[in-house]
Amino acid sequence: MKRQRRTFSESFKRGKVKLLDEGKLSVRHLSDIYEVSHTAIYKWIRKYSILAQDERIVVEKISEAKKTEELYNQVRELEQALGRKQLELDYYREVVKIASESTGEDIEKKFKPKQ
Repeated sequence: MKRQRRTFSESFKRGKVKLLDEGKLSVRHLSDIYEVSHTAIYKWIRKYSILAQDERIVVEKISEAKKTEELYNQVRELEQALGRKQLELDYYREVVKIASESTGEDIEKKFKPKQ
């Protein structure tokens, strides 16, 4: 099947580049939606972008490392909280088991909420 050549209006290109400049859309997403090559989209950016031609958006490795470290810290805190809750649950289960043995009744079954 032969691929049909398509052309996009200048206003269309300007609109999509504006969305790219604002960060509302990525080059990859735009490419996937409209089936346009990344190269063509980058040409649109060079031609219609509000950013200066020599201006670049730099993602610093340090900020990415800091963000990653914060995420690791958050995961560690959540794992610690989960561990504390699991210990609490184990403790309460053991208390119920001992109380059941000492009273001779199945306390867990007797006081289990109806579902």
